[in-house]
Amino acid sequence: MHNKLRVVVLGAGFGGLELTTILSEALSERLELTLIDKNDSFIFGFSKLDIMFGREKPDVVRHYYKHIVKPGVCFRQEAVLSIDPNARRVVTNEGVYEADILVVALGADYDMDATPGLAEGGHEFYTVAGATRLRDVLPTFSQGHAIVGVTSWPFKCPPAPSETALMLHDYLTNRGVRDDCEISLVIPFSAPIPPAPDSSRALLAAFAERGIRFISHRHVQSLDPARKAAILDDGSELPYDLFLGVPTHCVPRAVADSGMTEDGWIPVSPENLRTRFPGVYAVGDVTRVGVPKAGVFAEGAARVAAASILAEIERGPQPTPFKGIASCYIEFGAGRVGRVDINFLSGPNPTGTFTEPSAALVQEKQHFGSSRRARWFGR
Repeated sequence: MHNKLRVVVLGAGFGGLELTTILSEALSERLELTLIDKNDSFIFGFSKLDIMFGREKPDVVRHYYKHIVKPGVCFRQEAVLSIDPNARRVVTNEGVYEADILVVALGADYDMDATPGLAEGGHEFYTVAGATRLRDVLPTFSQGHAIVGVTSWPFKCPPAPSETALMLHDYLTNRGVRDDCEISLVIPFSAPIPPAPDSSRALLAAFAERGIRFISHRHVQSLDPARKAAILDDGSELPYDLFLGVPTHCVPRAVADSGMTEDGWIPVSPENLRTRFPGVYAVGDVTRVGVPKAGVFAEGAARVAAASILAEIERGPQPTPFKGIASCYIEFGAGRVGRVDINFLSGPNPTGTFTEPSAALVQEKQHFGSSRRARWFGR
């Protein structure tokens, strides 16, 4: 029997960082937690848009894991090769880890090959590398048709395609070439944010005001780079000169091979984020739990998972179930940010409350980022 609780956390995004912080605060030196991520740093999702449109440089928005100094926590920059959920055993490119508690928070990967022609004829903006490439491509686009297109569902941060279209409008306007360009947004939903009608109405009004074409109930099935055509799922086509795509999401290979998934994602209990494997939890984008894939939901899930782990150790009552409540900031352009407060699991249907875009919410969004940076990285 070990004197310390051995916890292995796979993935250092919103979920992994928040859960690690809570357990360290609660258990301190009674904890032996290994936090594993293949990257050397964390970047907020919204920072990728800032990179793409030249508002920030990649090095400025990176938060390095080497700065994590927490009691009972050790960070390892390693790639996860295999996961045995029955034995709670993980193999990485550097070693083998066994745990009393295993937490899978590896997020979602991207399958560019799932959309024929995307890699050859388009660009994705969901990775830092993709956003950085687009930072160099966008200045060369001065006329023609730009499409922001979703290729499948689910995808991270559902407002992001709408934000991208609005920020692209501002970018082209500031360069003086907007009148020579068209912008279309292709999305598989009936509205930009279906659970939040007021937010959707505000976004649709912003699109109309800026001359952005909104194409609902459709997704981009493939690209024909030779003809510069985007083929939609109904067989219709849109010509394009610049394609900004949301790629198909999938679990990382090690998760897919672990036997933990059903219908492509890890099912968990919303009561406590446990998987069907004893001592194994999963939080964030890698799961299927009835909420969108977004960092704020991963953070909320991590709080419940951490509380459940602590309750099990201390033999206390289980925490209040995960309710899927979160706030999401939406870039409307022109120096304004809106906010939607979403509740997915508390009632019979998801609900959303919208706060109109303002400069004040820009400051609130900045505080959202700085407060988490301080909590997770101590900086």
